[in-house]
Amino acid sequence: MVKSSASGSETTFIDTLVVGAGQAGIAMSEHLSKSGVPHLVLERARIAERWRTGRWDSLVANGPAWHDRFPGLEFEGDPDGFPGKEEVADYFEAYAKRYEAPVRTGVEVHNVRRNERRPGFTVTTSAGVFEANRVVVATGAFQRPIIPSIAPIDKRMMQIHSAEYRSPAQLPDGGVLVVGAGSSGVQIADELNRSGRKVILSVGPHDRPPRAYRNRDYCWWLGVLGEWEAATPTPGREHVTIAVSGARGGQTIDFRRLALEGITLVGQAEAFQEGKATFRPDLAENVERGDKNYGAVLDRADAFAERNGLDLPPDPGARKAYPEPDCVTHPIRELDLAEAGVSSIIWATGYVADYSWVQVDAFDANGKPRHQRGVSSESGLYFLGLPYQSRRGSSFIWGVWHDAKFVADHIVIQRDYSAYRDPSERRKTLNTK
Repeated sequence: MVKSSASGSETTFIDTLVVGAGQAGIAMSEHLSKSGVPHLVLERARIAERWRTGRWDSLVANGPAWHDRFPGLEFEGDPDGFPGKEEVADYFEAYAKRYEAPVRTGVEVHNVRRNERRPGFTVTTSAGVFEANRVVVATGAFQRPIIPSIAPIDKRMMQIHSAEYRSPAQLPDGGVLVVGAGSSGVQIADELNRSGRKVILSVGPHDRPPRAYRNRDYCWWLGVLGEWEAATPTPGREHVTIAVSGARGGQTIDFRRLALEGITLVGQAEAFQEGKATFRPDLAENVERGDKNYGAVLDRADAFAERNGLDLPPDPGARKAYPEPDCVTHPIRELDLAEAGVSSIIWATGYVADYSWVQVDAFDANGKPRHQRGVSSESGLYFLGLPYQSRRGSSFIWGVWHDAKFVADHIVIQRDYSAYRDPSERRKTLNTK
């Protein structure tokens, strides 16, 4: 419904407004549609835009197609393959069409404010003003790339975040320092190395699970071992980096192998000063920590297979140990970037949430949403796509679909409460008929 104000401007009224048409917004729209909830999805660019333009060219999904999808539609092609970023974006567009999601693209949301002395929210956008009884923030938790304060101030050095990286051809001639060895950093470093670049990879604490073991993908093992359902991270491991990849058909990340293939490993980046980079003396410790995590997963998998009598083929090659590379036994603590021929730095250092546009009292002192499984502490406001929103799998495609169902069910319940009329009002209604 659209109404005009005295000033001539128009306000659009809708029951539920969803902000963002990525995987979270599309999942939300499906469940709201199935529940008969009038809603609108606003997207500042295109559906699944970040998959198209916020990723490097060769990126593939980190989980196989049979696993990382919504229940209502399968990916085309090999179910055990890893879809490329364009395939993933096409998938979400096809899914939106399949359920006739009411998405309006090219609309940027400027702010969300709680209405005073009446329910709902006023949402100001590039396409005008909307009023909604409920708002679902489906933008996820990774909106703003982080480049740490230690980054050198040097105009001669090209510095970009991994969100801006597209391909080796984008970078000037010369070597590359990649800071951060999670999934993004490792895959970018490997691609650059294979293109013939000299690559230095800064490695911090991490987990490095097997891509596959005993003829089962890691995603399968997480499922049968109950890890996807973990409600919270293990204490002390809330921010552990995960190094896993689906690139080139999926391979287990092994930092020793990467070093033997030509990548120079260093510890965590500590400082940059006068053209020199210094690194912490923690490389061997970080690599060993990853090894322990890897071995622990294999041990749990073996125990599960034995306990349940699973006829899975043995995989002795999974425990193969690569030789210790020189860069681990004799770690580099200081590096003159110019002498090393480094002309670029790629910061694969993650993202932070940016909810500054949600001008509602719904966040803690650190700017994180106060919520219970996506239901905000502020009535009528919801979040979707948050890490561990309800479980470990919440940040993944299939996980956000299940979280969206919970949020949609909560909205339906609240709509029923809002529709309640006390007995006297119902009698008046009946008497006028």
